[in-house]
Amino acid sequence: MIRFDLKCSNGHRFDSWFGSGADFDKLMAADLVNCSVCGDTKVEKAIMAPRVAKAERPLSGPASPAEQSAKELRKQIEDSADNVGTDFADEARRIHDGDSPERPIYGEAKIEDAKALIDDGIPVAPLPWGNRKTN
Repeated sequence: MIRFDLKCSNGHRFDSWFGSGADFDKLMAADLVNCSVCGDTKVEKAIMAPRVAKAERPLSGPASPAEQSAKELRKQIEDSADNVGTDFADEARRIHDGDSPERPIYGEAKIEDAKALIDDGIPVAPLPWGNRKTN
């Protein structure tokens, strides 16, 4: 794989990955490379600095400030709320009805169960992360 810095005739700069330099040339010849900003097909390689090996951030670290914020939000929720797992919809309803002590909870719910909670006036919100295990 190779990454090229590219620019279009309108001055937009962007980058793209190709299987090889030859693949880039074939796609250019077929007018299949276009600007990711404006769609212009008059694209050329921009001047690129050579890639010099340097200390990289660990792969397990956040890639951006937004990812860092999501990581901090997740930690705050996991530290302050009870994970009720797949019992989320039932426990949210029990809390709403006064049958369980009021407290923050999180867990998993089927989409139809989450919609039913919302329809019944029970506030729920999806969390910005999946069910993926972290190390």
